[in-house]
Amino acid sequence: MPVSVTSWDAVFKAPNSVIDDSEGHTLASISSLTPDIRAELSHGGNVSAATLVGRKLAEVCIQRNIEKVAFDRGGFLYHGRVQALADAAREAGLKF
Repeated sequence: MPVSVTSWDAVFKAPNSVIDDSEGHTLASISSLTPDIRAELSHGGNVSAATLVGRKLAEVCIQRNIEKVAFDRGGFLYHGRVQALADAAREAGLKF
């Protein structure tokens, strides 16, 4: 049975987005290619990059008054980069 939520965090191992599922609108989006994140990384595609993306995504969401999301790991195992992104977002204050 489908559950309606205000927004959800989708993991694509590419740009990460918070989307309002009922409206289909992107509420927040960030990736390791975003200039301010890119400046802090030596290279992307690793656990440290996912951690930084998770932290920054949570900061953007909280600034936009989005405090709770449903986490969609996109079929990927909850391990490595996916886990790092989720853990960092939780530590930064995002609830899911």
